[in-house]
Amino acid sequence: MSTPYRPKTTLEQWRILQAVVDHGGYAHAAQVLNKSQSSLNHAVAKLQDTLEVELLEVVGRKAQLTPIGETMVRRSRQLTSLVTELEQLAVNLKQGWETKITLAVEMVFDRQLLVPVLHEFQQLSRGTRLVIEDTVLTGSIEHILDQSADIVITHQLPKGHVGEPISGYRLDLVVSKEHPLAQQPGPISADELSQYLQIVIRDTAKKPIEVEGWLKSEQRWTVNHFNESLQLVQNGLGFSWLPPHVTRHADNLCFLTLAGSSKRSGSMYLTLPKGDTTGPCARMLYQLLIKELI
Repeated sequence: MSTPYRPKTTLEQWRILQAVVDHGGYAHAAQVLNKSQSSLNHAVAKLQDTLEVELLEVVGRKAQLTPIGETMVRRSRQLTSLVTELEQLAVNLKQGWETKITLAVEMVFDRQLLVPVLHEFQQLSRGTRLVIEDTVLTGSIEHILDQSADIVITHQLPKGHVGEPISGYRLDLVVSKEHPLAQQPGPISADELSQYLQIVIRDTAKKPIEVEGWLKSEQRWTVNHFNESLQLVQNGLGFSWLPPHVTRHADNLCFLTLAGSSKRSGSMYLTLPKGDTTGPCARMLYQLLIKELI
């Protein structure tokens, strides 16, 4: 059985070396670290002796890295950063700070609205991993009822649950300009529309329930995302209900009017499925979303 490797250097030695480099010499580094200059000299000298390489050389009054030193310091920063994160993780866990949170977002919601929030969250998250899940129809309800997400942005709330209204959503009826429906003047009747292929988005629930939406077409193709639906529509294969953030930069589209229903629209809600048991990181992200979206 081989003998386990035992490090010959310490984290403190590497941190001292980094400080000497970052602050331009032993004197300034000693002030920042609140240590004597001689102790820093000794630590770096011992580090060099142990490794049997020269890491620093004094040019004038300034300590500079040797080529070997540049490589070693660069790699050592990964090590000290990892240890710092590990120690912070222990503090986070002790405080109940989550290691991972899930944000479920209804696909009709414009993701661009989340970008400012996510930038701010990244700075405050303490390394918590964020999972953003696309949801459709009863998939959002399922996340709320099962408490499988920490935060849900949805257009419908199950009975007994509350949410903050944050914005509205809209779905437009679209086909390609070459599609037969695009050639007809005036509003399209529901019976006429039902004769053509409809492109629908798959419900993300484990047990989907068709409780809403226009689903009268005899011919239906199901895809996983609005972008897939848009591609099929642009190529003249069928019609679909798509939100403005998907069609905004698309060409070759014709927006139809369905008799009695020119568009589908409603409110979006921000909700905490776990209620009072929501963790501190998820609650912090929730507050950032509230501040940005309301």
